[in-house]
Amino acid sequence: MAQHSAQLDGVFVALADPTRRAVVRRLGHGPMSVGDLAREFPMTLPSFMKHVRTLESNGLIRTVKSGRVRTCALNRERLALVDDWLAEQRRIWEERTDRLERFVTEDDR
Repeated sequence: MAQHSAQLDGVFVALADPTRRAVVRRLGHGPMSVGDLAREFPMTLPSFMKHVRTLESNGLIRTVKSGRVRTCALNRERLALVDDWLAEQRRIWEERTDRLERFVTEDDR
C-alpha cells in the first residue's frame, strides 16, 4: 500500500504544474518530439526538459531517443492510478452522503 501511495503522490506532484498538465494533454493526441512540444511554451529548452524529466520519472510519459530526436509518448496505464484513486474517493463520499440522507429522512420512532 505504501508503494502504491508513493507512486500516486509522484503522479500528483507531476500533474501539479500547469506546464506538465499541458504536455500530458498534448501527448493525449499522440507521440511528439521534445522540440515540437517545447515550441508551445515560453521557456528555454533546458527548463522545458526539467518538466519532461519530472513526467518521465513519475511514469506519466516515456521517451525514446532516435539520433538527435527525443520522442515523448503518454503512458496511459500510469493515469489509471489516478482513476482508481478517484473511484475510491467517489465511492467513499457516495456512501457517506447516502448514510446522511437515510439519517435525515428516517421517521422519528
